[in-house]
Amino acid sequence: MIRDILKLKRHGMLIRVLVARDLKARYRGSVLGFLWSFLNPLCLMLVYALVFSFYLRTGTDKYAAFLCSGLLPWIWFQSSLMEGTLSIVGGSNLVSKALFPAEVLPLVPVLANLVHFLLGLPILALFLGIYKIVPSWLVVFLPVLLLIQLLLTVGFVLFLATMNVFYRDTQHIVANLLTLWFFLSPIVYESEHVPAAFQWTLKLNPMAYLTRGYQEMFYYHTLHAGYAGFALGLVVLLFLSVALCLGSYWMFLRYKDEFVELV
Repeated sequence: MIRDILKLKRHGMLIRVLVARDLKARYRGSVLGFLWSFLNPLCLMLVYALVFSFYLRTGTDKYAAFLCSGLLPWIWFQSSLMEGTLSIVGGSNLVSKALFPAEVLPLVPVLANLVHFLLGLPILALFLGIYKIVPSWLVVFLPVLLLIQLLLTVGFVLFLATMNVFYRDTQHIVANLLTLWFFLSPIVYESEHVPAAFQWTLKLNPMAYLTRGYQEMFYYHTLHAGYAGFALGLVVLLFLSVALCLGSYWMFLRYKDEFVELV
């Protein structure tokens, strides 16, 4: 497996070409093109801001900035899982080629959606500027948080892409579970609003740690009580993400030879 991981470095150019192709194909034929990278998350954020600011009031101050700081990374995670689950089945014409490295296919949607996430950061900067919010000093750790989410997402995508080859129900289960996962994560509400009896669900939710990390960087000005425990949780999440990534990659390589017959 270590040898195969090192081989991925030699496929760097192929991965870049496939990511660029994915980005171009996504908005091919549209008038606004890459502007949709800004408009899609902006429209989604405005809908949630309208609902939870006026219809179902959460009581969170400067809600649009709070929402945007957690919604953008979630869009990256959700889109990557939904597209990555279908990556092997959808790329059957490439998988069937003997010399094509099938392991690059699940990486493409993750990296393409990472680009969309980075392109969406100006929207977050816009709302922070409107509310005159200055990001905290923790923003210097943004690359670390991005790395943790990247490893976690790749781990899930490799596992789900493999499962979907054998059980096509996986793609439907993932779509429904992501809806539940979204509302179990403190994105449209603050983690303090969760009743004490259900706080344990946040401790078991990796996206709760990541979402809170982005919120601490961009929205909050002061460290909250128990932040040391939260930071420790992120460190544990980093090691778990590495373990998930390696375990899923091993599973992918274990069954890769069977993909051609099943897709």
